[in-house]
Amino acid sequence: MSALASRFHLDRDPLRPPQAPGLGRGFAFAVAAHLLLVLALSAGVHWRTQTLPTYEAELWAAVPQAAAPREQLPPEEPPAPKPQPKPEPKPAEPDPRELQAQRDAEIAIAKAEKKKKDLEQKRLAELEAERKAKELAKKEQAKKEELALKQRQAEAAAAKEAKESKQAEAKREALRQENLRRIQGMAGASGGPGATGSVLQSSGPSASYGGRIKARIRPNIIYADTPSGNPVTEVEVRVAPDGTIIGKKIIKPSGDAEWDKAVLRAIDKTETLPRDVDGRVPSLLVITFQPRE
Repeated sequence: MSALASRFHLDRDPLRPPQAPGLGRGFAFAVAAHLLLVLALSAGVHWRTQTLPTYEAELWAAVPQAAAPREQLPPEEPPAPKPQPKPEPKPAEPDPRELQAQRDAEIAIAKAEKKKKDLEQKRLAELEAERKAKELAKKEQAKKEELALKQRQAEAAAAKEAKESKQAEAKREALRQENLRRIQGMAGASGGPGATGSVLQSSGPSASYGGRIKARIRPNIIYADTPSGNPVTEVEVRVAPDGTIIGKKIIKPSGDAEWDKAVLRAIDKTETLPRDVDGRVPSLLVITFQPRE
């Protein structure tokens, strides 16, 4: 027993858990309980070993009787013949003239429908073409009106610009004339309207205001070229009340671009102009410059 157990223990997988104790006692107890149950059931059953007797009896009729004959069924009648269907009458063949008339009528109807359809399509095409023509004419009219409006606006703008330019030119000319009068002679000069003097008093020794301005600007003119002739440049100069030059513009070019540029550079270099004898400086001056003066 110990050898078997040791072999069992050797053959058992070492990784499996050990069996629970008391397995043999439980198995023996179950077998005993089943035996007791079988004995109790056997004691409660009454076994019968004797065979019960059996009896047999025969019955006889008092008067012999013969059996009745079998029922004879009447012979079956043959089925009635089925009525034959009446042959359908063949349709009468149509008259060829009627067939031709029917075909002609169908052709006429088809032609009439096709003609009606063609007329309808033609009418729709004409309506579409008319609609497109109206839209095109409307667009052309709108375009013409727009061009006419733009032309009127351009003409009005050009007229307005010309008017403003004319007014500005007139204003500049008036200022130019006034400045020329102020340069050639001050408002308080004693000479008459037609006087050509350049001082306040004809007998005075001082130079004119124009001479003083040119005397201030002339040394700053740097012009190395030799001009053809003696070109005249007319410049409009805007001056602040303190004599500071704040703007300049050539209103009459000389035709010699280098001489005009030299005059403008000299004005920028001068920066300020002298005051007049009365202590004031004109706000706008028109000065002429020539290479040979």
